[in-house]
Amino acid sequence: MQIGFATNDITPRVGVELCGFGPFLNRHSIAVRDRLWARAMAVREGDRTLVLVSNDIVQLERSSTRRVREAVTAATGIPPEAIMVHCTHSHSGPATGTLQGWGAQDPPYLEVLPLRIADACIRAVENLTEARLSYAEVPCEGVGLNREYDKDAPPLEDVLRDDWRPAKPELTDTTCHVITAHAGDELLGFASYFGCHPVVCCAQSRYIHGDYAGVATNLLQRESPGSVGLFLQGAQGDVNSCVVHKTEQESLLALDVIAARYANAVREGLRQAQPIDVDGLACALREVTFTRRPTTIEQLRERLAEQEAVLHAPGATDESREVRMAMVYALAFRKLIAAMEAGESLAPATELQGLRIGPITLLGAPFEIFQAVKNDVVAGSASPITLVMGITNDQLGYAPDRQAAARGGYAADVVPFILGSPPFADIHTELVRELLATEAALA
Repeated sequence: MQIGFATNDITPRVGVELCGFGPFLNRHSIAVRDRLWARAMAVREGDRTLVLVSNDIVQLERSSTRRVREAVTAATGIPPEAIMVHCTHSHSGPATGTLQGWGAQDPPYLEVLPLRIADACIRAVENLTEARLSYAEVPCEGVGLNREYDKDAPPLEDVLRDDWRPAKPELTDTTCHVITAHAGDELLGFASYFGCHPVVCCAQSRYIHGDYAGVATNLLQRESPGSVGLFLQGAQGDVNSCVVHKTEQESLLALDVIAARYANAVREGLRQAQPIDVDGLACALREVTFTRRPTTIEQLRERLAEQEAVLHAPGATDESREVRMAMVYALAFRKLIAAMEAGESLAPATELQGLRIGPITLLGAPFEIFQAVKNDVVAGSASPITLVMGITNDQLGYAPDRQAAARGGYAADVVPFILGSPPFADIHTELVRELLATEAALA
């Protein structure tokens, strides 16, 4: 078995708009606190090679993933279905998605980004060397808070205590999965998997960095010079970090604390990891279309009129969050109306991907997946180790569980429209079914 790692710098120039935290915030970066990286791992056994790359950015569109794969395939001959492009979902990096109003894309950065990501993948393949793979599961507590079911964010002085735990830890991820690769006694690289929004910072912060996941991974790499670490984002759709939305000064203080807390868990995983037998590699890439709720053009026109009434009311000002949010909706409804008038589908196809490395199965989906959805996939999986990864290859917003979808709100109702499609009809059931079908295609 051969394993290779490589990185490439994907930090944008200072001044690009950062993503997340609210409508039309004009959150332009002012400095680089930590550089952003594409971190790639290649695995080869026999005549099959798999490539996984994790990027310190919020998300990528499917068109950008396609460009990454084309470049890697041209240079290495590895087929597209064996190349998985994953994002950590940092909210302190450039806006790379199509969420209207949540940060403007920078065309020059997006144009060069796929080739910068592909470079890390190509060099990981070039660095393939004989190695052994090991694996561990370790506790990772005191990081996440379920924002859907445990809404009251505790005071900063409470969550920064080492013994702080959320009121309902069972609604968060409390386990870190660590995969390591060694050549002799040398640590070539590692991958850590955990599900929590990496949003330690806030709407006022303007520094570029990879949030707690990127900061922790950089720290661990420095402790093992020459190694490369990948962070794999799990089910984080309903889980925030425990310090999100504090002031900028508090956020920057908390960033290093939460990063150290996560690094401690990964460090323990590096110590405990035990060799695993890899009986083969497999990959599967499936195009899937998820069902949307029925929506008529008349309904959209009515909703557009409601938003335009807010925008055009006497005294309306762009300083108002209500006005800015109405603009988000108005842009979305206008886009949807134009698509319906042109006879276009409002349910875009996307892709699900699976990679199997011996007993470890990675299932990637283009969603911010809720914990309950992930739990159902793991429960139905036939693999010894199943890691459900969100923010992979594309971006379609949230995959809320049934309870959250029935209740409605930001994840279930708002984000789909902002992304240009009606809300999902039953994404919980459909995503579980399709991810398990993707796993079955790996057999």
